[in-house]
Amino acid sequence: MGTVTAFDPVVEHERTRAALADVIPRLVRLLREVPDRNAASGVPVWTVGDVGAHVAAVYLAYCSLAFDDKAVDWDSVLPPGGGSLGERVTAMNATAIGLFGDEERARLGDFVAERGEAFLRGTEGFAPDTPVAVPWFGRDLTLAVLTGLMLSESLVHGLDIARGAGLPWPIAPEEARLVLGQTMPTMMTLALDTTKARGVTLALDLVVKDGPRLAVVIDDGAMTVTRDAPPRAYDCRLTVAPVDFLLVSFRRTPIWKAVARGRMRAGGRRPWLAVRLGELIANP
Repeated sequence: MGTVTAFDPVVEHERTRAALADVIPRLVRLLREVPDRNAASGVPVWTVGDVGAHVAAVYLAYCSLAFDDKAVDWDSVLPPGGGSLGERVTAMNATAIGLFGDEERARLGDFVAERGEAFLRGTEGFAPDTPVAVPWFGRDLTLAVLTGLMLSESLVHGLDIARGAGLPWPIAPEEARLVLGQTMPTMMTLALDTTKARGVTLALDLVVKDGPRLAVVIDDGAMTVTRDAPPRAYDCRLTVAPVDFLLVSFRRTPIWKAVARGRMRAGGRRPWLAVRLGELIANP
């Protein structure tokens, strides 16, 4: 499980776009086949219809960001005075599920199909490092990260919908590898709980099976995540299967289950420190 692949940002961005292009029609079919939009979903506080509305709002928002088409008035969505990342994402989520009423929720598949195709068409040919301003994160992200986030939202929330609807929703290891490689170096640093991380020093070698290798370094409330980092000394190594780590990261699978199945293994000179990673990453 310790092997890694070479990283070419342009090639991987195109592979992520291709994976998203494959997932969109699957997600559209899933939304159209949901038998009961009022059924409980894989997200405890949301119905299947709520999750579908959230996904549709994500597609609306990301298209708006990529094209700068002013489709969303962000000042009316985000909390006044900025707020923490968790507060901003919570405000976004609360607004998102209210954007689509019962009539619109019956046509979410059509909306996601149209917006997903528009995103891929409108961003075709752009460099992966093209900056995109993301108001709820309060900073620019690259187009590569934004595309990876669209893929992760589609995969994870597709699973939430499928669990509630009793329908199949497989996630391929390669899809999970692309999400982890494209999004984790940026999103882990954004999601760090700086209060909990104050006074913590940790260097972790995160190895995804047949995928990215990330050097995760925390030093007194600050984090850096570097892909294909030069050799250095680590406190511990965490070797993970891509799908299991994706679902553990999004709190869709308990970590004990992934460990029991041999899908996550800690090693190195201080392996017990691997558990600190999940404790220090906020889950908005």
